[in-house]
Amino acid sequence: MSVTTYTVTGMTCGHCVSSVKEEVGEVPGVTGVDVDLQSGRVDVSGDSLDDAAVRAAIAEAGYEVAA
Repeated sequence: MSVTTYTVTGMTCGHCVSSVKEEVGEVPGVTGVDVDLQSGRVDVSGDSLDDAAVRAAIAEAGYEVAA
């Protein structure tokens, strides 16, 4: 299992965290999503993670992955 960390911009509240967790959690292979609202850090764990799919899920939730 691997963990990939993303920095997500635009999250401001608990609802934002829930949206990101829900969308990213639906990506195939994802087994866990840990979101730190303060820093914007999103740790995604799972097997054979599809980076593009995780990024698309974050965008689908309405947020951006910082470069």
